Amino acid sequence: MRLSNFKAASLGLQHVLAMYTGAAVVPLIVGSAIGLSGEELAYLVAIDLFMCGVATLLQVLVTKYTGVGLPVVLGCTFTAVGPMIAIGSLQGITAIYGALIASGLIILVISGWFSKIAVLFPPVVLGSVVTIIGISLIPAAINDIGGGQGVKDFGDARYLGLAGLTIVLILILNRYGTVFSKAAAVLIAVMISTLVAFGMGMIDFSPVAEASWFQMVTPFYFGVPTFNATAILTMTLVGLVSMVESTGVFLTLGEITDRRLTDKDLARGYRAEGVATIVGGIFNSFPYTTYSQNVGLVQLTGVKTRKVILFAGGFLILLGFLPKVATFTTLIPKPVLGGAMLIMFGTVAASGIRILSRVDFSKNEHVITVALALGIGLGISMNPEIVAGLPSQIRVLTDSPIVAGSLTALLLNGIFRLTSKSESSDVPLAKVE
Repeated sequence: MRLSNFKAASLGLQHVLAMYTGAAVVPLIVGSAIGLSGEELAYLVAIDLFMCGVATLLQVLVTKYTGVGLPVVLGCTFTAVGPMIAIGSLQGITAIYGALIASGLIILVISGWFSKIAVLFPPVVLGSVVTIIGISLIPAAINDIGGGQGVKDFGDARYLGLAGLTIVLILILNRYGTVFSKAAAVLIAVMISTLVAFGMGMIDFSPVAEASWFQMVTPFYFGVPTFNATAILTMTLVGLVSMVESTGVFLTLGEITDRRLTDKDLARGYRAEGVATIVGGIFNSFPYTTYSQNVGLVQLTGVKTRKVILFAGGFLILLGFLPKVATFTTLIPKPVLGGAMLIMFGTVAASGIRILSRVDFSKNEHVITVALALGIGLGISMNPEIVAGLPSQIRVLTDSPIVAGSLTALLLNGIFRLTSKSESSDVPLAKVE
């Protein structure tokens, strides 16, 4: 299909609006949780938008080594939010970026033969991991709904009302909205609730007025990256899960665009995400993966040309140079953000449960695998002091509840597969943001 530049740009802007909430909310959640200042938070939002554009172009433009060449838009996966908060809280923000750079390099190394090890992530493992991540994030949403950790009037009726309004608006838009408003339901609901908060005198727009119109992106803005073994292992696991998720999106888009993907196509796609993660570590942003809501737009509009996505990537890069836009995003009140987060994080957990619905629970080994993975992962999340006294060599595997739960699921699944007479060869192709 041949499109004029105007139509292609319009459709590209639609893709940006469909994914903007996820792109903006992730840095707000992570930055707020690890105590960044308003100025630092604005930079984090801006650099994330910039890197979403860069990662998208890396995936759309095919080279000898990178790019799947499909109309995909990339953003930070929500499966990385909990791990990044945990790393930033325990080892500091520079450890997040050291882990991103290291995990990106690991993804590059294994990209050529990842399809052969994807069987290590059947639904029983992937579903357990995603469920742990989703449930472990919900307390952060509840804290923001109450007004933020440590505020004197925590749980004030105004805060609960704003969060409730955000949730109700999202539900209404999803139930009665148009196809596009459903895709952008969270963004629209957050905007309306923020306007209500402004009418209640809860927002000061002076930071937007004071912000400059243009800024350059800065490598290592938050400092030289540090490399922590636990953090690297955590983000590597997140990267592996994202690769499994992306496989599903690649294959789905291949069917939509009538293109049969080869192993080399998939390997280039994995490498593009690995490069995007490394560059994200250098510029202090996030790991990136394909966004399924944009796949829905491709299917809905029937426009399969990469020209539209090139415009979308360009718009995202441009937004990264405009600090006023990023600063405006940081003014979203915590209760409004918390209401949106509750649904989004709950969706991650629900996605994990959906993946687990494909598991044959008539087999005791599957029940035991899920039970122990969830029990260990969520148990450590609720009371991390239980592993505080272990030797440092062991704590590399237990400090992160996601690592502990994931390794439990991987280990038990491996043991049961080796000792079982009948093995399942299902490869999970689910997608989570």
